[in-house]
Amino acid sequence: MDLAELRIFRAVVQEGGVTRAAERLHRVQSNVTTRIRQLEEKLGTELFIREGKRLRLTSSGQVLLGFADRLLALADEAGAAVLDPRPRGTLRLGAMESTAAVRLPEPLSRFHRLYPDVALELRVNNPEVLTRAMLAGELDAALVAEPVAETQFDHMTAFTEELVIVSAADRGMVEPSPSSVLVFEHGCPYRKRLEHWCTRRGFTPGRVIELGSYHAMLGCVVAGMGIALLPECVLPTVPETRRLKIHRLPRGEKSSATLLIWRKGTASANVAALRDVLASRRSKAS
Repeated sequence: MDLAELRIFRAVVQEGGVTRAAERLHRVQSNVTTRIRQLEEKLGTELFIREGKRLRLTSSGQVLLGFADRLLALADEAGAAVLDPRPRGTLRLGAMESTAAVRLPEPLSRFHRLYPDVALELRVNNPEVLTRAMLAGELDAALVAEPVAETQFDHMTAFTEELVIVSAADRGMVEPSPSSVLVFEHGCPYRKRLEHWCTRRGFTPGRVIELGSYHAMLGCVVAGMGIALLPECVLPTVPETRRLKIHRLPRGEKSSATLLIWRKGTASANVAALRDVLASRRSKAS
């Protein structure tokens, strides 16, 4: 079935026959009759009971009419949405855990106030998973740590994070060598940063412990299980920070940009609206 067939079918129903439907659609009667016959052959059932020139719906026709009304209304809505630059519909956003927990509540609250017709869906994962989801068409935009594949994505800087290494307060300095490192699964950019930090200093951690949240990670740091690298903005969300020792990184290693990315050439009105909200926030912060 195509939309043209459904429009012809619905016009015949609304006009009660082929003649008036043809006049309304500016088609010849034979064309309307042929399209209805073709639709019935395609579905394998009769849609009308023919009583001379007047047509009445069969039970199958009644079922199809309900779907036709919904499909044609959705098509009309889609056409209007394409022509309407206002944000509307669903925005599918991906984000890293620290970004979702600490950075997004304020701008997303503002986004909801400004664009109440947009329903937001949020998926939390590491950047590798999020970028794959974007390339598969499952997300409209994502917030990930740099770097990104510039040939595939357009981007803007949304947040700038200062990264720190934390250890238990009673364990002193991190150096000369940490026995264990606490990290997220592979694909986390901050895990890569910590691994490179250890490598540059000739460290080989005795254990690599993978955890699923920053609160679990910091709880294990407090317990003396190892060290972790994370955005400093996460620390105020943990009640045991007084039992942590914060180790600041050198100038060239301490900053990391969180980027809003979207597929090249595909920025929708919803993504553009989110960009505006994030850009406004950055200008106020500066």
